[in-house]
Amino acid sequence: MIKIYFHLCLEGFSNCYIVGNEETKQALIIDPGAVTKEMIMQLENNKFSLEAVLITHNHKSHYRGLETLKKIYNPKVFTADYELAGDDNSVIRGDGTLKICGMNVGYLSVPGHTSDSMVYKIGQTLFTGDALTAGLAGSTNNAYAERILKANIKTKILSQNNELVLMPGHGPPSTIKAEKRFNSDLGIDLNR
Repeated sequence: MIKIYFHLCLEGFSNCYIVGNEETKQALIIDPGAVTKEMIMQLENNKFSLEAVLITHNHKSHYRGLETLKKIYNPKVFTADYELAGDDNSVIRGDGTLKICGMNVGYLSVPGHTSDSMVYKIGQTLFTGDALTAGLAGSTNNAYAERILKANIKTKILSQNNELVLMPGHGPPSTIKAEKRFNSDLGIDLNR
């Protein structure tokens, strides 16, 4: 059984998620914007071994706590950014699947907000970083990046099962169905 724990990182108001596998007692963290006592206690009280950290993109509010985690634990870091990966050979590119903590972790390259933006799929949940939040497409620096991001959202995210839950990098959760129906940022047919 997979459990997802939400943590709000006040520096940058970003969302961090601990995903634990109750059977293997292993966990991963997505976007550690900060490391708090509550996060450490959640890992320790559940007797989770921290195996991996997944970074959705190279913005400090999504990885600021990474160095602290590496001092306490020995997680493998998965990111599309070579700078964040450091000496670790866990740079991911394109789309694919990893086996982490006894879970299949899908990853999708969704550039636009940043060139290294990744979305992760675990079970029936998509962790979208800043590519897509409830009701909004991610911010971009120019019209070209905006077109690329919106095209990627439509082909890679909104093409998924309507019931998938979206856990964004900022703001509340959503679903694919809700985004198709209510996200006016995407310019899609709202009557679907």
